[in-house]
Amino acid sequence: MGNRLSKIYTRTGDDGSTGMADGSRLSKADDLFSVMGDIDELNSHIGLVRAQLKHNKGQSIEKEFSEALVIIQHLLFNIGGELAMPEYEGVNATHIEWLEQQIDMMNTTLPPLKDFILPTGSILVSQLHVARSVCRRAERQAVILQQQRPQAIRSTAVSFINRLSDWLFVAARFCTDPEKVSEVLWDNQALKKFTENQ
Repeated sequence: MGNRLSKIYTRTGDDGSTGMADGSRLSKADDLFSVMGDIDELNSHIGLVRAQLKHNKGQSIEKEFSEALVIIQHLLFNIGGELAMPEYEGVNATHIEWLEQQIDMMNTTLPPLKDFILPTGSILVSQLHVARSVCRRAERQAVILQQQRPQAIRSTAVSFINRLSDWLFVAARFCTDPEKVSEVLWDNQALKKFTENQ
């Protein structure tokens, strides 16, 4: 990771393979790269969350939330490092416990959840739901990889991704208040009204 990229294209991947940290090459169709790709996409979506977040220096909660997003992006980058270099440990139980503490902290400010929530609201809240959906996909791909090649991904990485999807769900609820947007709940009458109008 200490090498500086001076040339972006190498043409070595034109045959459908990618070089690993140990010098070996794997097909780009390998499940390992499905997980890597999902983690990379997830990190990009969290970057969009950061871009959407309105910083208000008067509210320490927003500052802490913004700082948490920075940490999460770095930990996701570390998971990518683990996938490329199995001997590297980028996330551990402490990071999972930190996510759980964050979830508990955000939950203390939220009303009880009495119904399903639709993934909508403000752009920020909607983006958090998109990130949550991508995170769930990353988890599914990680479990597939873990079942096929347990040595390819650490169990702590899979647990972290699972907990992060919970964090993102709670974060979407948490951000409805700063955004002054009410949660959009599932309404069992919505489709009934649609059917009656057809």
